[in-house]
Amino acid sequence: MRILIVGGTGLISSEVAQAAVAAGHELTLVNRGRSATAQPPHGARSVVVDATDASALRSALAGERYDTVLQSIAFTPEHVAADVETFAALTDQYVLIATSASYQTFDRLHLTREDDPQENLFWEYARLKAQAEQVLREHATAAGLGYTIIRPAHTYGPSKIPAFTGNSRHPWTIVERMRRGADVVIPGDGTGLWTLTHARDLAAAAVGLFGNDRALGEAVHITSDEALTWNAIYGAIADAAGLSAEQFGAQRVCVPSDAMVTAAPDQAGSIYGDKMHPAAYDTSKIKDLVPGWEAKISFAEGIRECVEWFEADPARQSVDDAANTMLDRLAAIYRHALAEAGA
Repeated sequence: MRILIVGGTGLISSEVAQAAVAAGHELTLVNRGRSATAQPPHGARSVVVDATDASALRSALAGERYDTVLQSIAFTPEHVAADVETFAALTDQYVLIATSASYQTFDRLHLTREDDPQENLFWEYARLKAQAEQVLREHATAAGLGYTIIRPAHTYGPSKIPAFTGNSRHPWTIVERMRRGADVVIPGDGTGLWTLTHARDLAAAAVGLFGNDRALGEAVHITSDEALTWNAIYGAIADAAGLSAEQFGAQRVCVPSDAMVTAAPDQAGSIYGDKMHPAAYDTSKIKDLVPGWEAKISFAEGIRECVEWFEADPARQSVDDAANTMLDRLAAIYRHALAEAGA
């Protein structure tokens, strides 16, 4: 098949690009050609253009035709509305990367299903993604454009070490804290469940949806079946970083989500609208659409790969000084409170 990926160098889209080429598809990438972390796979064609500029994109792709287009960098309903017009005559299947953060949260253990309501009162990012989905559903059929919606959950890979907060822009920060003996701030009491999915596992499922007639008109989340507590997640990172269980236990400090948001208000959407809630998923739909697929990479295995990727090049090991200061301050407050409580 002829595949076009809008993006192709991000965490998810770069793995999809590699999987598409490995599956024998003819691949074209559209991006600005500026990524420092992922290069196009061998044999892929690149079109350098600002994909948020609909006019420029249409000019760059004039006369082209693709079996499937994957859109990985659309974050607003306006962008998707423009895409419907751009791609209606260029492809049989438009695949939109959305987000599982758009799902309504539950105050009980609940395996999230694709037909659960989409409602996020705290995070604009998730609301805009849900609105983008709605625009696609409303306009694609009338335009004669087949579509599929993919909702990733918390996805990680070689260039991304996941954490609850204070780690997104400089993923090495959490490992650097652990290795120098700094406090490791754990959300709540660390027993909340969270699902982490390796980008390669997601990519394998995504490629299985390409050209899949049964996937047309469908929304599907692609996640691991391994739901871990935050204690287990940080414990696996600590193990990959070379800490003993005793070292990790001594550095571990539990801090409520409210305190984290108070200390870092810009994280309110991500925390209140996503990470503070249990996240576990019913994956029966993706397994039905892509027979034989399952997430195969455990977090313990995947996080070791992440640490090795950063260790391979010291230039990748940047840290977030502001986040470090914030986390140090929070940890000190709660260590002092525990000492006072035991006095």
